[in-house]
Amino acid sequence: MAQNDPQWGKNSNEGPPDLDEIWRRFVQRFKSRNAGGPQAPRTGGPAPALPGGKTALWVLLAGLVVVWLISGFYIVDAGRIGVILRFGKFQETTGPGPHWHLPYPIETQAPGSPLNVAQVRTVELGYRTNLKSKVLHESLMLTDDENIIDNQYAVQYTIKDPLAFLFNNRDPDEAVMQVAETAIREVVGRNKMDFVLYEGRSQITDEATRLMQKILDSYKTGIAISKVNMLNAQPPEQVQSAFDDAVKAGQDRERLNNEGQAYANDVIPRAKGTASRLFEEAKAYEQRVVVRAEGDASRFKQVLAEYVKAPDVMRERLYQDMMQQVLSNTTKVLADQKTGSSLLYLPLDKLIQASGAAPADGAAEASGAAARPQATQPALAPAAAPSPPQPADAAADSRSRDAFRTRDREPRP
Repeated sequence: MAQNDPQWGKNSNEGPPDLDEIWRRFVQRFKSRNAGGPQAPRTGGPAPALPGGKTALWVLLAGLVVVWLISGFYIVDAGRIGVILRFGKFQETTGPGPHWHLPYPIETQAPGSPLNVAQVRTVELGYRTNLKSKVLHESLMLTDDENIIDNQYAVQYTIKDPLAFLFNNRDPDEAVMQVAETAIREVVGRNKMDFVLYEGRSQITDEATRLMQKILDSYKTGIAISKVNMLNAQPPEQVQSAFDDAVKAGQDRERLNNEGQAYANDVIPRAKGTASRLFEEAKAYEQRVVVRAEGDASRFKQVLAEYVKAPDVMRERLYQDMMQQVLSNTTKVLADQKTGSSLLYLPLDKLIQASGAAPADGAAEASGAAARPQATQPALAPAAAPSPPQPADAAADSRSRDAFRTRDREPRP
């Protein structure tokens, strides 16, 4: 357009035409043509010719329309949801990927859109950033037994309803923190101090999670509580030393109780075992005595029946049995000198065997002698049985006597 200006090149000393002046003339010509009236008077010489002005205008307008339409394209990342508003009213939600909506001002994305629904958000209760930066008006809570505890919590939540999260919440973190403080104070206030500090931590967090979710659902916040972590729980610093002493006393009590229980677990079963053994031994002794008495009675009846048939024979037999029983338990040897023989036969091997077996048997042999059959081998050897005469001189006779005396003097086992 500047090259078609009639004044272009007439004065080589002048610089290039003023662009502001050309634009002003262009606007005046455009207004005059649209109005259909006479053109405005020109000043400063004739206006430059503008061939193809309409085409340039339409190209400019088309370019602006294209740019306006392109502005409606947007991309939603993975794990996010786009929320589209049409004239400020909810229209639709879009998932991950490229999308297009009618450009502004017809359709727009809601504030905060695309919304990250996969993110786990965390709210700190009773502290900020680290546990040393405590917020006492949030962390100090009253228990059911009227004690004060200092505890800190971390509440994690996600978005389960994007529309409710965007349109029903002004500050989601603040809402979650206030609901968490309300729920946790209620749960802690229903329990004892020791339960909150020690064995009831998991139960406290589970119950607080359920109560928080119930409150948030009643407000239609679109928030889902994923987890509540109790990071720290202790008495206030002002009474920490006294509480430590109480805890140590409780631990000593538990230790002594465990030691006493261990001692009882060791002594009581042993005493019960001893009592059971004595009871069984008493029952066995009772059965043994009863059976022996019944056996003795039966034996006496049988002996009595035989005694009635032959009194003399049975009297002699009883006497012999009694003497055999008495003499079988002694180590003394009775020698009968009426036979006049100087040669004695002593069964020393059987005497030694009988004397060695007597201490091992003890009272059991003595108590059971009447019930068991009598020994078939008598301990009393026949005294000086007559032997046929044999030729022997006095020296041999003397040596045998000396040997017998020496053998008698030897210590018995």
